Amino acid sequence: MTIATLKESPLDPAAAVASTVVPAGEHWIRLIRAGQTLRIVDLEGNQAVDTIFYNAADYSDRYSAVDTIREQGNVYLSTGSQLLSSEGNVLLTISADTCGRHDTLGGGCSAESNSVRYPREKRYMHNCRDSFLAGLLAWGEGMDKREIVHNINFFMNVPISPDGKSTFADGISEPGKYVELRAEMDVICLISNCPQLNNPCNAYNPTPVQLLIWD
Repeated sequence: MTIATLKESPLDPAAAVASTVVPAGEHWIRLIRAGQTLRIVDLEGNQAVDTIFYNAADYSDRYSAVDTIREQGNVYLSTGSQLLSSEGNVLLTISADTCGRHDTLGGGCSAESNSVRYPREKRYMHNCRDSFLAGLLAWGEGMDKREIVHNINFFMNVPISPDGKSTFADGISEPGKYVELRAEMDVICLISNCPQLNNPCNAYNPTPVQLLIWD
């Protein structure tokens, strides 16, 4: 099973048409037009970036981990991976990757998962599902918690053993590592920059990420 195809990007950050820094625990949502490229930069290393993509013309057509894994025959995402929607459309293609580990099985943290994985008093900690919901409500268009579906955890390390078991392990990303995605159609990108400080995937230290876009 291929784990990763590392590839650097030729794109110059100085030529990006948009750049923003998203603090840990915050959401970000934006339209990415067909042909544009989105880069997610892990500024300090080991940050998990929970991300959902939607077909901008039909929000009910959204990222599907099941279809993506089945069609590429690989549970890991890296350079060359096509991200498929629930209707079989190619939403984006990963065009560059300097990290090599991105999870799409672990899902986003929630108040409920916090109370199961960690002490009960962690239930009320900030979590990705709440961030996703805040982003959807800010976007408007009638989107709400029904649109919180499969997500990708960029830079999150969830190794799969030969017998199919998964674990949340220490991250392998480092400061400045990035993943880049080319939009194959107009898509809405929703990000929760994970606030989870009880999970080794964030190195117990949630940190900001940078987002850049090129035409």
